[in-house]
Amino acid sequence: MPHAALVQSHIPDLPVRRGKVRDVYDLGDRLLLVATDRISAFDWVMPSGIPDKGRILTQLSAFWFEFLGIPSHLLSLDLDDAKLPPGTDLGPLEGRSTVVRKCQVVPIECVVRGFLDGSGWKEYRGSQTVCGISLPAGLVQCDRLPAPIFTPATKEESGHDQNICFERMVEIVGEPTANELRQRSIDVYERAAEYARSRGILIADTKFEWGWHEGELILIDEVLTPDSSRFWPAERYQPGGSQPSFDKQFVRDWLETTGWDKNSPPPQLPAEVVQQTRAKYIEAYEQLTGRKFA
Repeated sequence: MPHAALVQSHIPDLPVRRGKVRDVYDLGDRLLLVATDRISAFDWVMPSGIPDKGRILTQLSAFWFEFLGIPSHLLSLDLDDAKLPPGTDLGPLEGRSTVVRKCQVVPIECVVRGFLDGSGWKEYRGSQTVCGISLPAGLVQCDRLPAPIFTPATKEESGHDQNICFERMVEIVGEPTANELRQRSIDVYERAAEYARSRGILIADTKFEWGWHEGELILIDEVLTPDSSRFWPAERYQPGGSQPSFDKQFVRDWLETTGWDKNSPPPQLPAEVVQQTRAKYIEAYEQLTGRKFA
């Protein structure tokens, strides 16, 4: 499996910023996003990569951008369009690289929840609210919400993003932008969730990122992937506890069994966890797109 363990990309003579799981190269008037096989959990990058993870997420995001048909940062998946320096080894970059527009990133994670789980479930148990939004009494873990809710979070360079109320978002980005992002994020979620249900997958929640480009808000970053969303198999959905998933919850669940304190470097993922995580990502891709992952 060539380049399956790509943890860090290398393109000579180009400025690069390395995030937890992605390398971002500055092409001047555009950016090149390279989705590596790194995987993060509990704000740590795991010492083990997931083979082909970057290619799966890149191709799934491209599917959603095409399906949604709304303004986005995507320009090309063709490395020839990146005009990379002579001598660059393109092999490791194929299938995991995206040429995108530069834009001014809105400093908010636009989270939409259709089901009650994760940090939302934790908050609900204490206050019957999620990010300040009151919810009906008596909900159980993973219940479907009466309607999707918008629960923004701050974008943190290090550490975990912090949930905030909508009023705090207004203070950060202004009321017109906050209202537009809430409406557009919920609209995108509802369209995607309806389609995913038809393919046997429930999108429990997801996060979107948006940016300003030439005076217009456009969808950026990855979109509706197992890294940015909770995907559940519809036929096995049973509220009242944790759900089987197609996302990196599988890695989180294994880590919880190890006794790791989450404050020191994480343990190496066993080969079977790596293999099963890869299989779950591929299954999600194939089920959603109807395409075979090559």
